[in-house]
Amino acid sequence: MDNILNFISTNQQIIYIVILMIFVGIEVIGHVPSVLHTPLMSGANAIHGVVVIGAIIVMGKANTDNYLALILGFLAVVLGTINVVGGFVVTDRMLEMFKKKPQPPKAT
Repeated sequence: MDNILNFISTNQQIIYIVILMIFVGIEVIGHVPSVLHTPLMSGANAIHGVVVIGAIIVMGKANTDNYLALILGFLAVVLGTINVVGGFVVTDRMLEMFKKKPQPPKAT
């Protein structure tokens, strides 16, 4: 119990910032119109590539006998890649909706 209280007291400012970020994030996301939700989420998923790069770095610096870091890094790479690809697929589908459809030739 002393370890937990010591951790909280030494990291009190960081804990407050994380709690504030949670509330701000909920407020920001809650006020996004539903029309903009899909474009914003697809863009956010595409930015998720930063997680993939971070996971690759963690896996590269992990010891070969640290199986937990290697497994978590591998899962982060796989799931992050799926998220990035999904973001690009959704964005591409949305952009296809705004392209003009070719007009059929008029019969004369």
